[in-house]
Amino acid sequence: MNGQLLTGKTAIVTGAASGMGKAIATLFAEQGANVVLADLNKGAAEQVAKELPEGKAHPVQTDVSDDQSVAALVKETVSTFGSIDVLVNCAGVPQAFTPIEELSLEQWDRTMAVNTKSIFLTTRHSVPHMKAGNKGSIINIASIAGIRARPGLNAYCASKGAAIMLSKALAIELAPYKIRVNVINPGPAETPMLGKFINGDDAEVEAGKKDIFINSVPLGTLIQPEDIAQAALYLASDLSKIVTGEVMNVDGGRGI
Repeated sequence: MNGQLLTGKTAIVTGAASGMGKAIATLFAEQGANVVLADLNKGAAEQVAKELPEGKAHPVQTDVSDDQSVAALVKETVSTFGSIDVLVNCAGVPQAFTPIEELSLEQWDRTMAVNTKSIFLTTRHSVPHMKAGNKGSIINIASIAGIRARPGLNAYCASKGAAIMLSKALAIELAPYKIRVNVINPGPAETPMLGKFINGDDAEVEAGKKDIFINSVPLGTLIQPEDIAQAALYLASDLSKIVTGEVMNVDGGRGI
């Protein structure tokens, strides 16, 4: 895409070291944004930063489920780039197909902490800086599973459904401050996370990707990280300046 739609903006992207987060961070930097790469994997985040335009990316090791870690992320972002204009919550964890009676409390808590609590934490710490500038865009990467459930993904569906409703509540709350909050629901995506939804060896996982995921998408293909990045760019930029509280399915028709 030509142009510089995000020139002068600073964006935090969580889960930026791989998959959709990396694709979003990369496109944002190419479009002129200063990007903070927040990820638990510090080494991978640093490698992504090296691949981006010089001076446009700053990696920060972050546990998005930990309040102190998120507070430090926001503080370092403001110290490095002076503002927070865009927040993309992309960090997430999958759930392998698990009957509810076999799901451990630890699995439930971890899924909810990374997929939902993280949005609360990053928003809580970022919003004061956005309010100070009377503008901002928050983009939460949920999942088509948040509105179209699948058996055995009980905790994952719950976490993504909660993320969607939290986003809508925040859109109403923050609208007077010109802070927009929107959701992207990816369908089955070609990322390292996809195979982790399936139990079994490598062969079973590969077979499952086709039988379970590709065949469930009307357009007949897995979603690419770049597809999500393009949607995030629209929501981060002034092209969507009047859009808030929306849930955008980028799913090849999976949610129909």
